Amino acid sequence: MINRRTLIASLSVVSLLLATGSAFAQDPLTVGILIPGSKSDKGWMESGFDGLTAAQAKYGDQIVVQMIENISNADMEQALTQLASQNALVIGVGGQTQADVLKVAPRFPDVKFSIVGGNAGVEVANVAGYDVKQAEIAFVAGAAAAMLSETGAVSYVGGLEIPSIVNAGTEFGNGARYINPDIKYFESYTGDFDDVAKSKEATLAAIAQGADIHYHILNLGLRGMEQAAKESGTHIIGSYSNYCGTDPLYLAYSITGVGYQVQYAIDEAVAGTWVAGYKPFGLAMGADASDMIVCDPTPEMTEKLTEIMEDIKSGKITVLEG
Repeated sequence: MINRRTLIASLSVVSLLLATGSAFAQDPLTVGILIPGSKSDKGWMESGFDGLTAAQAKYGDQIVVQMIENISNADMEQALTQLASQNALVIGVGGQTQADVLKVAPRFPDVKFSIVGGNAGVEVANVAGYDVKQAEIAFVAGAAAAMLSETGAVSYVGGLEIPSIVNAGTEFGNGARYINPDIKYFESYTGDFDDVAKSKEATLAAIAQGADIHYHILNLGLRGMEQAAKESGTHIIGSYSNYCGTDPLYLAYSITGVGYQVQYAIDEAVAGTWVAGYKPFGLAMGADASDMIVCDPTPEMTEKLTEIMEDIKSGKITVLEG
C-alpha cells in the first residue's frame, strides 16, 4: 500500500520530469532576413520573399522570422547588425549585401550568415555564399530571346554595374548570337536596381534601334521596362520566377532560384547541416535552382533550349562566372 509520503514523493518526481522535458524541448530557429528592396518587385526580392513564405509554411512554429526590407545601401550594415544580435541565422538576399555581411559576421561568431547571390569571395568562418550563377541562365535566356525576336534585335538592362550583373549581360548577348550570329544586341546599366525612370529610358533607347525582346536584372526598375514594352508593343523575358500566363508582356522567364536558396539556408540550419563557404547553384542543382521557361514554346524551341542547358552543364558551352 502506498502511503501519503511515498505518493507525494512520486508526484514530485513526475513534476520534475515534466518540467525537465519541457526545458529540453527544441527551441525554434530564429531567422533574420534582409531584403534590401521591395518584396513585391516581381523580381529578385519577391522571389526571395516567396522562398521565405514557403519555409514558414513548411516549418510553422519551428522557426521565428524577423524581416527587414526596403533599405538603402548606407543602412545595410546597421540592419544586419540588428538582425545578428537577435537571430541564429541571418540571410542577406542579394549580392549587394555581401560586403556588409562580411563586415558584420566576425562580430557575431555564433551566428550563421547566408548570402543569396554570394560569390567565391566568401572566406569568413560563419558565412555561406550561395552563387545563383546568373550568367549561365542568362546565356540560355539570350538564346530564347533570339528565337522569340521578330526584328532580329534584343536588349538587356542591368542595375548596378558589378561583375555578376555585367557577366550576365555579356552571356545574354553570347546566347543570342549562339542562335543568330547577326542579331543586334543592346546592353545598358542604370546604376540602380530600383530606378524606374532610368530603366524605361534605357529600354526605349534599345526599342528605337529595333529591339523587340528585353531581358533584365532589375528589382523595382523592372516597372520602367514594363512601361516601355507596353507602350511599344514589345516583350520581356522575366527573371527569377515563373509567372507564365499572368502578363502578356512576358513571353518567357529565366529561373534563378533565389527563393530556393532562401529555403536551402533555412533547411540546412533546421537540420543542423548548415556549412559555411562558397556553394554554386545554377543548372547543376536542378530546375528549382535554375531553368528556362518559355510560356508558349514550339517543340523545336524546347528541344534546342534543353540541349543548350545540357551543354552548359557538361562544359561543352562555357560561360562566365557569376
